[in-house]
Amino acid sequence: MRIEPGSTILFTGDSITDCGRARPFGDSNDDSLGGGYVSLLDWMLASEGMEPPLRVLNTGISGNTVRDLGARWDEDVLAFNPDWVSVMIGINDVWRQFDSDPAIVKPVTLDEYGSTLSRILTRTRASVKGLVVMLPFYIESGPDDPMRAMRDRYADAARTLASTVGATVVDTQSALERTLPLRGRARLSPDGVHPTGLGHTILARAWLNAVGIRL
Repeated sequence: MRIEPGSTILFTGDSITDCGRARPFGDSNDDSLGGGYVSLLDWMLASEGMEPPLRVLNTGISGNTVRDLGARWDEDVLAFNPDWVSVMIGINDVWRQFDSDPAIVKPVTLDEYGSTLSRILTRTRASVKGLVVMLPFYIESGPDDPMRAMRDRYADAARTLASTVGATVVDTQSALERTLPLRGRARLSPDGVHPTGLGHTILARAWLNAVGIRL
């Protein structure tokens, strides 16, 4: 589906999307989109000279799970009446189950992840021209990493839900893994979750490829 000139594209999610964007929201009109893939996409799209120009917004929040995102969806997504919405959420839903006490931080189970993501995608699909789901990724340090195995289950759920509502899927894991043998984990994401500049560039290109834009 073609992104029409003058469209508003809103990106939301967790720290990978946030990347230091301005508050209350990042906006391409004042170059306040943060230092990650959203800014890179804005620059790449702007370089095409589309008139009227696209407006890119960023409402990602570091640390968010799908539970957090679902609670703020109306205010931070639908209230902007975007033409396109792109969401990447899920790695914190997984990660918190490995680094947090479940008695203190209630885990987001796979069932809760799926039901919440389904709710927000279903509510949004009818009101936008384009909906993009960027799958959560984890660049593991070894092939038997349990966090990677759990990530796979959550990403599979996101892929299935995206297909159900007709959303475009960005397979971030596959995109990053294509470069992994050439550059190594540390050059893409030292902790496996937060991308380097190279990692963000790969995410931006994967997004463009998924929506059919060749620059």
